[in-house]
Amino acid sequence: MADKISLGYTHLSGCTGCTVALADNYAGLLTLLDKYVDLKYMPTLADARHVQKVDVSFVEGSVCINDKLAVEELKETREKSTIVVALGGCACYGNITRFSRGGQQNQPGHEAFLPIGDLIKVDVYIPGCAPTPQMIRNVAVMAYLLLKGTKEQKDLATAFLKPLMTMAQGCEACSCDIMTTVINQGLCMGCGTCAASCPVNAITMEYGKPQLERDLCIKCGACVAQCPRSWFSFDVVENYEAINEAIMAALQ
Repeated sequence: MADKISLGYTHLSGCTGCTVALADNYAGLLTLLDKYVDLKYMPTLADARHVQKVDVSFVEGSVCINDKLAVEELKETREKSTIVVALGGCACYGNITRFSRGGQQNQPGHEAFLPIGDLIKVDVYIPGCAPTPQMIRNVAVMAYLLLKGTKEQKDLATAFLKPLMTMAQGCEACSCDIMTTVINQGLCMGCGTCAASCPVNAITMEYGKPQLERDLCIKCGACVAQCPRSWFSFDVVENYEAINEAIMAALQ
């Protein structure tokens, strides 16, 4: 595993919380940059002004379709990347930017925002507002193993990334989807994971079942991504220990 993979980071319309989550890996981030990742461009960490050809691109934020430069940058990211990862609820599902309006003093013409998958093909989703630092780190490690690892490592990476790749193929993700696909189907077991993962407390647990406040939901996708009954992957469950060992070994 001597070869590094090249990584790019495109920042569109968002709060930069995903960047903070990435930086919260601390020493783990330094290990990734030292051993596995050649960071080609990123607004806060790499001094590059233009999108470059890379193996993996992380895209943070939704895209404002009133902003011609942002749309062009997103399309260029797709053209120059082998794998595109939508990082965070804004990039995956629109998140809070879905509720944005034009007329603000600094950008009066910016009023329409879309998740990046509405404009380009996305390979992997990492939903959440923001995703956990560990999840970002694990996806980066598994992306490396998928591209540069041994046959066994590539199989483990495929097993780990498969659910996140499936989400990128068109899964909706907000509290309404938890209601229709889990609770209304009698599948909810009252574990409370959805409530624990919600960053805006739009889900509470009452009498052992989740109660949804749809007016508070920002459509970040965290609840669907964390719910064990919204999707279930035998690929991950049956290889959990091997996947965890591979990630921990890579970070040594």
